[in-house]
Amino acid sequence: MKIMTVVGARPQFIKAAPFSEIFRRENREILVHTGQHYDSNMSEVFFQELDIPKPDYNLEVGSGSHGKQTGEMLGKIEEIILLEKPDGLLVYGDTNSTLAGALAASKLHVPVFHVEAGLRSYNKLMPEEQNRILTDHISDLLLCPTLTAVANLAKEGITEQVINTGDIMYDAALRNVNIARNKGNQFAKGQLAGEQYYLATIHRAENTDVSDKLKTIFAALERLDRKVIFPIHPRTKKMVQDLEIRTRNVILIEPVGYLAMLNLIVDAYMVITDSGGLQKEAYFMKVPCTTLRDQTEWVETLENEWNVLSEIDENQIISTINRDLDCLRYPQPEVFGNGKAAESICQAIEKWRK
Repeated sequence: MKIMTVVGARPQFIKAAPFSEIFRRENREILVHTGQHYDSNMSEVFFQELDIPKPDYNLEVGSGSHGKQTGEMLGKIEEIILLEKPDGLLVYGDTNSTLAGALAASKLHVPVFHVEAGLRSYNKLMPEEQNRILTDHISDLLLCPTLTAVANLAKEGITEQVINTGDIMYDAALRNVNIARNKGNQFAKGQLAGEQYYLATIHRAENTDVSDKLKTIFAALERLDRKVIFPIHPRTKKMVQDLEIRTRNVILIEPVGYLAMLNLIVDAYMVITDSGGLQKEAYFMKVPCTTLRDQTEWVETLENEWNVLSEIDENQIISTINRDLDCLRYPQPEVFGNGKAAESICQAIEKWRK
């Protein structure tokens, strides 16, 4: 079987690694990198660390408005589909790369396989929510990470070719955490000398593009009782510079690779983020999390307050972060599968073909 896989952003590179390893044993995969994340720290390092095959095509689309970025991807992916004639096209998650790949394939009557189908935040102001809903409704095979995702699709009338495979990011975390620990994290060891720290990331437009919100977030982080390690997304970095935000308690560092990030998570006292992927990775590593959003698509992480949402209010952020960590007293339910999602996804695709 020959399928085309479209990736373009950090979380998708992580998800692609365990799937490609298994699928390529008996099938052919054409890997297309849209270039949505193009900075070497946001892209190349993941291919190197995770041993992901070199992309067959790199569209080098780069940044831009949603319409411009998605439209350019759509045209270029369509050209590759016509050239390669794949049996199906696989997309991950909810980025503009995901929607562009799904639309291009669907319009050319090429089956669409959506990994991480069924997620919902029920906030259509989020570009990611629009992308995931539209992708789900034109997909031929919906590969869900949780039972909640399956139920979300059923509410929308999608019940056929829906499979709970487990979460492929859990696969990646399990296979890489020991490698990450063995490599160590020189930054944390060298700069903090064994001190406890918070790990923070902020990148969503709803937080970075509203100056008052971004200022509020940094004001709260500056008041915390521990240092904050903050691998800073290029878009967030630009906004921080434009707003002339000064930091003392927050230690800004360049984006790090997947292994370094896993290591930072494991050693953190708490994760503070607006990233869906990082919420889960914290949960996988049994590290409490505070999510700076009004809702999350990963509602499973909220159980027993492993993850708690916070509005963008300085005092509420601080009080949420300073909560009693009762979650550490409870065992975690295994809601994200058994770490073999990649195998389940491959089996589902092969069964669908028959």
